[in-house]
Amino acid sequence: MEPDTAETATTAPAEPGAQPGPDVANPEEILRGAQDIALSLADRAQALLASLMRPWMAYQLGIALALLVIAILLGRLIAPRFREWLRTRENWPKWRLRVLLLLHRRLTLILFVALIWPAVWIMGDVTWPSRSYLLGIIAQLASAWLAIALATRLITNRFLRILVRYVGWVWVTLSILGLADDAQDLLDSAALDIGEVHLSLWLLFQAMVTLALLFALARFLSRSTSAGIRRNQDISPSMQVLTVKFVQVLLYGLAGYIGLKAIGLDLTGLAVLSGAIGVGLGFGLQKVVSNLVSGVIILLDKSIKPGDVISLGETFGWIDTLGARYTSVVTRDGKEYLIPNEDLITGQVVNWSHTNEYVRLDIYFGTAYGDNPHKVRKLAIDAAQSVDRVLSFKPPVCHIVGFGDSSIDYILRFWISDPSAGLTNIRGNVYLALWDAFHENGISIPFPQREVRLLGDPAPDPDTPPQGGQPS
Repeated sequence: MEPDTAETATTAPAEPGAQPGPDVANPEEILRGAQDIALSLADRAQALLASLMRPWMAYQLGIALALLVIAILLGRLIAPRFREWLRTRENWPKWRLRVLLLLHRRLTLILFVALIWPAVWIMGDVTWPSRSYLLGIIAQLASAWLAIALATRLITNRFLRILVRYVGWVWVTLSILGLADDAQDLLDSAALDIGEVHLSLWLLFQAMVTLALLFALARFLSRSTSAGIRRNQDISPSMQVLTVKFVQVLLYGLAGYIGLKAIGLDLTGLAVLSGAIGVGLGFGLQKVVSNLVSGVIILLDKSIKPGDVISLGETFGWIDTLGARYTSVVTRDGKEYLIPNEDLITGQVVNWSHTNEYVRLDIYFGTAYGDNPHKVRKLAIDAAQSVDRVLSFKPPVCHIVGFGDSSIDYILRFWISDPSAGLTNIRGNVYLALWDAFHENGISIPFPQREVRLLGDPAPDPDTPPQGGQPS
């Protein structure tokens, strides 16, 4: 009898020269294995429900529910008093207040854990172990849930915190109930084998949890290190920014590398891929890379640092932050300009506080020809010195710069040390001081005048000058 066609096709030898393909698992085998594991989980769940129907299990459930009600009532009684007590702790460190606030939010669960463990110990001493078995499981679950809820508060990202918390609750519940191995086999059965790489849902789950925890730890260490660096007065502001960025890149890079190695991924094959990606990014992201390199150069040469007052084109303000791609410049009117770092390297930038914070300002004015120039100069210098922000150890000076059509022209120069407080306002205050000094001493500020005469009008007396200034 001739062999069956399907068997012939299955057992037929490979053709000469054929290359073996990647080891990809048979979908039917994956489905069959998943069904077996799912049936095993269902049988265990059915057995667990059957055990819960026994009388002593019902008693333990009743005790657990009673303890939960007591914990809720105690929480409602203690929580308001605890909150009022926290409000009186004004001088405590912030981290201590945050920990106490976190405990306040989980007060009911903390009280339930504190009540159920003594019940488990008492039941274990006065009766058989089976009479406290379910209470022990509930106590372990409550303690594990409380520990996960407190630990995940270190994760600042809300979505990631919720994801890690709920995944942790599910996994610790399966572990305590003895279903973790079956769940792991079920997740591992849904896999794709490509060569020596085994990609499964279990591997993805491991990678997600491991990377989330490592990145949370890296973020915590980065913040702690950054706070210590910024408190160090011996490090310049630009070097502080550079050091903080370097520490952040180092910590997050180590977290990613350790996380991928911990789940068993071979990273040697990524070298060629990363090189190809680097070439593509070099062509497609030239501006981004240029801004990144420019930011590093700015931090290294210390030409611009946080707090400096700069002018770039029509933008005048002070440096708020130095980012990896752009620099934030805040103006006096509250606008925040995000200037690419490349523009600060290639363009002409006026740094008003590069080597020191002293800035000289000039204002121009004129007085009538009938006023004594020596007296005008002295009054102008005294008026400038009377303004608060004008520096006294770098005294103002006043010089004649020309004889105009209707006035003698002067320049008044003075110094300030706080350009970030504004330039227009200090000029306006000096002008007001000049006005008050000239008004008190009879110094007139002329302005050009024009005369309109109609034909036939008598000519004016040449010995009578017009009021308010010199005619032009």
